[in-house]
Amino acid sequence: MELDQIRTAISDTDQQLLGLLAKRRALALAVAEAKLSQNKPIRDQKREQELLLSLIEQGKPLGLDAQYVTRIYHVIIEDSVLQQQAKVQDQLNGEHTPAVRVAFLGGQGSYSYWATQKYFTRRAERIIELGCDSFNDIVKAVETGHADYAVLPIENTSSGSINEVYDLLQHTRLSIVGELTHPIEHCLLGLPGTDLSKVRQVCSHPQVIAQCSQFLLGLTNVKIEYCESSSAAFAKVKALQDPTIIAIGGEEGGKLYGLEVLTRELANQKQNVSRFIVVARKPVQVAKAIPAKTTFIMYTGQQPGALVEALLVLKQHGISMSKLESRPIPGNPWEEMFYVDVSANLNDYAMTRALEELNNLTKFVKVLGCYPSDEVTPTEIQA
Repeated sequence: MELDQIRTAISDTDQQLLGLLAKRRALALAVAEAKLSQNKPIRDQKREQELLLSLIEQGKPLGLDAQYVTRIYHVIIEDSVLQQQAKVQDQLNGEHTPAVRVAFLGGQGSYSYWATQKYFTRRAERIIELGCDSFNDIVKAVETGHADYAVLPIENTSSGSINEVYDLLQHTRLSIVGELTHPIEHCLLGLPGTDLSKVRQVCSHPQVIAQCSQFLLGLTNVKIEYCESSSAAFAKVKALQDPTIIAIGGEEGGKLYGLEVLTRELANQKQNVSRFIVVARKPVQVAKAIPAKTTFIMYTGQQPGALVEALLVLKQHGISMSKLESRPIPGNPWEEMFYVDVSANLNDYAMTRALEELNNLTKFVKVLGCYPSDEVTPTEIQA
């Protein structure tokens, strides 16, 4: 076969694969309905393990090694689980609508834009995008009814917690109704033909700059320019048409503005992942079949051992804590508010009792939301 014929055959095969993936996804949603009617949990790791072992055996005579098969099916299984969770939540809360208005940081191509697409593609037929210039504007858009939901970055594996978002959560009446993690791959992006040795200015959001600080230290005679978002940086480079000015952001986002990649893998940490939360005016219920998280804030006061006593309440009720973050309380020097993430459903008896005890033990407790966990741990194969 000629090269063009081979490529055509590959394209035809890829088309068939896409059709099969779509068919498999539809079947996974049918499974969710069956599990819901039988009151079964969404995740069945024993079944997943049996499936992986069977597929590995089937792949051997086809020349497909175990690692290759496992990596592909871990992605497929994760997608199935998240699709099923979204389906169950839609039925429980009536969330699925033809269109949703979502506020996020920046415009098309920002990391928050891609996170928004990733989360709401499973939950709505159409996304009405409301790009904002600041986290405060995002929250206000939902509070005032201009948006139905907001997507906010809350922490990053490289730069840590995003304090401004934590502070906003303390004062808003909005509830956390969802979460997602999104891999972040920073690139230097410029106009086609840009000579990196002649660059004099690098633009991006402060969080992005912080996540690439070690790489940027190696650049000489280069000015750092902060922008409202990575997409704002892309737009600036495109508008100025100056090859000495470049941006940092995602490759796919840069393409939307006609920019090309100059350098990849800029982040301080190789595995750079951001966690986003989704907030809305009304809280949601989380189905018992779905692993849930609850986020709350508490003020323990300054007496010795107060925080330890509060955390012991969670331990005594068998509640696992996944995040503890402290933030100063404005107007109260040296005093702190604690943000806590736990792996528990707000309607669980243990969680209800723990919150009752914390209300009596601490000076202040506020639940920020209970929502489905986005964490889908890959199933390990037992030999």
